[in-house]
Amino acid sequence: MAKIKLTKGELKRQRDALKQYKRYLPTLQLKKQQLQLEILQQNSALKEKQQVLAKKRQAINLWIGLLTDPQVDIKLFLKIKTIISHIKNIAGCDIPVFDTVEFEEKAYDLFTTPLWLDLAIEAFKEAIILNKAILVAEEAVLALRHELRITTQRVNLFEKIKIPEAEENIRLIKIYIGDQMANAVGRSKIAKRKIEELYFEEALV
Repeated sequence: MAKIKLTKGELKRQRDALKQYKRYLPTLQLKKQQLQLEILQQNSALKEKQQVLAKKRQAINLWIGLLTDPQVDIKLFLKIKTIISHIKNIAGCDIPVFDTVEFEEKAYDLFTTPLWLDLAIEAFKEAIILNKAILVAEEAVLALRHELRITTQRVNLFEKIKIPEAEENIRLIKIYIGDQMANAVGRSKIAKRKIEELYFEEALV
């Protein structure tokens, strides 16, 4: 603990600091709770997306052999144009929220391409969209966890260091000032008694 000045001015400064810490602490604790709740919700939604994607991949694997058809290169129909997302603020933390994926438009002849191509393109697009949504959700969870770690450190700093330190400083300063006042009163009484004795001696002369 750093050495403090044992003065009335320092006592006021420590009291003001303690008041400020106690005012900010509930806000930080609330933020911590909000972040923890949001992480739970995000993880739950993320797990659901991962399960849906796993099922879609299983379904695709059943007819994946059709993609070896030399007439069709399905990758040509799955080129991503842009990934659309927006920012959401949770307890002061900005996180990305997935909206959708836009694919490049590519026309094809319905008469010359295999009948299964439409279904394949749709299935792959759904899988790609889910995969991108999962990546954005994972990024959001990482941002929330980072913010939670910082907030938890601040809560601990206030609860375990700043507030107890200010309270202890106030206690020490009050004790010192109290002792100084008591000593001053004692010295005053002694001085008064000496003056009274002096007057008494002079009166006897």
